[in-house]
Amino acid sequence: MTNIKMGLTIEEAAEMSGIGRNTMRKLVDWGKLPVLKVGRKTIIRRDALENFMTVNQGRNLLNQADVREVR
Repeated sequence: MTNIKMGLTIEEAAEMSGIGRNTMRKLVDWGKLPVLKVGRKTIIRRDALENFMTVNQGRNLLNQADVREVR
C-alpha cells in the first residue's frame, strides 16, 4: 500500500505543481490558496492544490488580480 500525503508543505506543493516556491508563498500570502497552519509550518491540501490549478488554468499566477481564489 502506498502512503499518499493529503497535506503538502509549500516546498512539496511547489515541486509537485511546477510552480516556484516564491510564487507559491505569494499565492498563500494573497489568500488565493487555502492552508492549514501548524505552528510555523504551512500545509496545503493536495485536493485544494489540484482544484486551484484547474480553476486558474491559463491565468498569470504572478498577477494577483488575475488569480482566482479557491476555498
